[in-house]
Amino acid sequence: MVLMMATNIRDASLRRLAYLGILLFGLVSLLGDIIYEGARGIIPSYLYHLGATAFIVGLATGLGEFVGYGLRLISGYLADTTRAYWFFTIMGYGLIISVPLLALAGHWQIAVALIVVERFAKALRSPSRDALLSFVSKGIGAGKAFGLHELMDQVGATAGPAIVTAALFLSSDNYKLALSVLGIPYALLLAVLLTAYVKLKPYTQGISEKNEDVEDNNPRGTLPFGYKLYALAVLLNTMGLTYGSLILYKVTPLLSAWLIPTLYLAIQAVDAISAPIAGLLYDKIGRRILYLPFILSVLPTPLVFMGTLGYVIAGALIFGFIYGMQESIYRAAVTDLAPIRVRGFAYGVFYALYGVGFLLSGLVLGYMLDVKLIVPATLYTLISQVLAMFLLHKSIGIR
Repeated sequence: MVLMMATNIRDASLRRLAYLGILLFGLVSLLGDIIYEGARGIIPSYLYHLGATAFIVGLATGLGEFVGYGLRLISGYLADTTRAYWFFTIMGYGLIISVPLLALAGHWQIAVALIVVERFAKALRSPSRDALLSFVSKGIGAGKAFGLHELMDQVGATAGPAIVTAALFLSSDNYKLALSVLGIPYALLLAVLLTAYVKLKPYTQGISEKNEDVEDNNPRGTLPFGYKLYALAVLLNTMGLTYGSLILYKVTPLLSAWLIPTLYLAIQAVDAISAPIAGLLYDKIGRRILYLPFILSVLPTPLVFMGTLGYVIAGALIFGFIYGMQESIYRAAVTDLAPIRVRGFAYGVFYALYGVGFLLSGLVLGYMLDVKLIVPATLYTLISQVLAMFLLHKSIGIR
């Protein structure tokens, strides 16, 4: 009886810690998303008005995502080696200052440089933040934890484009003013991040050190075979998906400036709905739920490349549904496949391959969008997703 009571108390304590971690990390991510997702909703149009082509937009966003995801391999490894998860998290969020600074860019080259800096900041923080969240979420399940975190994240990702939309509307399409407004949530972000550090550091440090010697059969730096197959599947899935930046670029000549971030807001709203639902389903049926976003990834390319406004909007909404699952259950699968000792490194590898896929998607599909190669683009997407599904299928059931 005493042992049972002690177990119940421990389980309740773990659940409280999990929800506290989700709340604080969620608020940090919410504010961060208000800033950079608000800007991302107008960056393609901003670059368009600064003289960039679709290829430049694809290159800029693809390169930014490659840096943002590729460098996570290094930052994740360093976080595991040094256990300095909080250092990388705080530094990464601090560099979001590059987003309001976009208001000062007078040429697309300067804007591209600041976009890359913001993605570099994300590379610093994401593996460490996800590792910290995985440490404190053991009491409720990875799918639920990352789904709820993504829900809060997407509240910010929805609010950001809404704020920018309002700023553009009220300022008669003044991009620089709309970007400057994002300095306010940046100040709030720093305050909440400090609170999270004070409240959670003792718990996260204790959990990571407690598990340091649990899995001696998995040497530091090695990853299970099932994880490797899964990461390659995500690479192929990503490189064959038409992403939001190209979708927004496509509608730029078709809509008023203030309506473009409204479409991005709709993408984020769909993302916010799909993420927690997918997280709950993930905890019930496991990685098999990943078949759904992989199959749906075939659709955005032909819809966007057809060019009419209705088809592009449909492709945007489907992309939002997929993206919500990428940001929740794709990450949750890493938690299940990678041991704690290499959790940061595993997230780094995952995000690095994701970034390579994003870069290839931006370059290949951006070029094809410029020259209107609808059939080749559709075939490229279809082949990528079929290969991705094959590797995903092989990874199911393997640890």
